[in-house]
Amino acid sequence: MRISANFDGGNIEVINQDDINDVQLAIRPDVGGEFYQWFNFRLDGEVGNRYILNIINAGSASYPKGWENYQAVATYDRQHWFRLPTEYKDGKLTIAVDLDCDSIQIAYFAPYSYERHQDLLAAVQIHPLVSLEHLGLTLDDRDLSLVKIGDGDESKANIWITARQHPGETMAEWLVEGFINNLLDSDCANAKALLDKANFYIVPNMNPDGSVRGHLRTNAAGVNLNREWQSPSLEKSPEVFHVTNKMKETGVDLFYDVHGDEGLPFVFLAGCEGVPCYNDKMAALQQTFVDALSLTSADFQTEFGYDKDEPGKANLTVASNWVAETFQCLSNTLEMPFKDNDNLADPMAGWSPERSIYLGEASLTAMLAVVDDLR
Repeated sequence: MRISANFDGGNIEVINQDDINDVQLAIRPDVGGEFYQWFNFRLDGEVGNRYILNIINAGSASYPKGWENYQAVATYDRQHWFRLPTEYKDGKLTIAVDLDCDSIQIAYFAPYSYERHQDLLAAVQIHPLVSLEHLGLTLDDRDLSLVKIGDGDESKANIWITARQHPGETMAEWLVEGFINNLLDSDCANAKALLDKANFYIVPNMNPDGSVRGHLRTNAAGVNLNREWQSPSLEKSPEVFHVTNKMKETGVDLFYDVHGDEGLPFVFLAGCEGVPCYNDKMAALQQTFVDALSLTSADFQTEFGYDKDEPGKANLTVASNWVAETFQCLSNTLEMPFKDNDNLADPMAGWSPERSIYLGEASLTAMLAVVDDLR
């Protein structure tokens, strides 16, 4: 038996692998040690054997409630992901693997690799409405890339989408892939109508360093980027620094920040009701957007989610709040589950890359519902 995480986005430490009925593993914390929950590793073994994997530090992970009713994901071909029998008890996460092939990859959620990220950028740039812009470098000297879609007409609305501020929330980039592909589909009438009225600025991966390092929540400096928007710096949060500078150059009429939530098994929005500038127009746009997304995606719901901030009490270091207050625009954080979506359960796959992609397509239609009223 061999266990390895020595690849892009990998994360696991082997504590003891002498007994296949009690393989002891630990998740490696993000830089700084404050956060950990993301794991991603490969197990090579003997076909037909059952391996019992115990992640022994799960109880002190960042979000222990995230393990409740959670099932790890796995793949043999790195294309199709399924759920493995998983149990959380007494601070230990136990994953049972009945090995059908020589090698299996196991992860917290289906990874979106840095190589796939590069493939996405390369594939979309050949479209005549797409251009790529290098915004700057991360702390590990990786490119922070912006996908610009549209003709640049200044009379059109400017829609910004960001994903993976928290790198372990890989469902966010799966959603963006679905959104972009749908937006560029020449046979999609909704996409054509939206492009007639808006230009798009999309950052598919806000945190490439954390993604490659196998972090859950932080960048190479151990910084949570979604608490840096009020005062980003080149020293700690160049990713946010470069994006906010570009936003000030273009303006923002709609902002969509895509995330995943470890604990809640639902798809939901967190709006910006608590920002000081919140007004009747912003509230009406929010309601129209929520209603449209409810119609276009049965995965989306409004019963469960975060508590709304009190008026004027929003945390302006958070992306969606800072953007709403700075540009007085419609601004949302979209959250998807790591587990299953309890209002439309799928025991085999749970929440998946495919459902994230479909939600991206539904998000496009919800944006079409509000685009005429953004300015």
